[in-house]
Amino acid sequence: MSSTGPNTKLTALTTSTLTLLLERQRLQTTHPSLHLHQIVSNLRVIRAGVIDAQYQGNDATSEPLRAQFERLMGMLGEEEARRAGLDSVPPPAPLSSSPPSTPSPPERKISPEPPFEPYTDDPDPSELDDGGILLQQRQMMEAQDAHLDQLSSSIGRQHHISLQINDELEVQTGLLDVLDTELDGTDARMRSARRRLERFARGARENGSTVTIVMLIIVLLILIVIFKT
Repeated sequence: MSSTGPNTKLTALTTSTLTLLLERQRLQTTHPSLHLHQIVSNLRVIRAGVIDAQYQGNDATSEPLRAQFERLMGMLGEEEARRAGLDSVPPPAPLSSSPPSTPSPPERKISPEPPFEPYTDDPDPSELDDGGILLQQRQMMEAQDAHLDQLSSSIGRQHHISLQINDELEVQTGLLDVLDTELDGTDARMRSARRRLERFARGARENGSTVTIVMLIIVLLILIVIFKT
């Protein structure tokens, strides 16, 4: 069985997973679990494919895929990988330089780890062909458009609220101007009244004795009239 088909699919799946991880990192603050299930599923398939390539001794294929897998695992993060049960790809077993003493029995050959099945050409729901990749990218673009629409709507609401706040501030500024004008007029009237009171008090102090004499004369005349009658 040729390995060109599986290698192409693994490379396409790696590219798709990288796109998903970049999208997840960009929106991680608002959508921390975005594409997480699909990313974990893709990484499991890639890991199984790398292990299968190592098992077949295809270093030209396994090494680049292994490096890409480790890079994707680093982008996912150790904590998320641990929660998802993802491990790094074990290094290929080194070839022994000493002459073999006894041939290894066939049943003791290293096989892929039990949780993961070797990568094959058979169709699998988690594998994507070109049409599936295009569909997934289209779905990602639609999701991005939906996020951008929500962001645009939020910015529009903020703009509308800002305009309302600006109108309210203009009204409050007008009221403050009117109040300031009224306070200026009240202050002017109070200063005028204060000046009149000061003049009256000063006149009362200067003419206090004269006013007292006049008042006493008026009282005396009233008493004389009363007693004569």
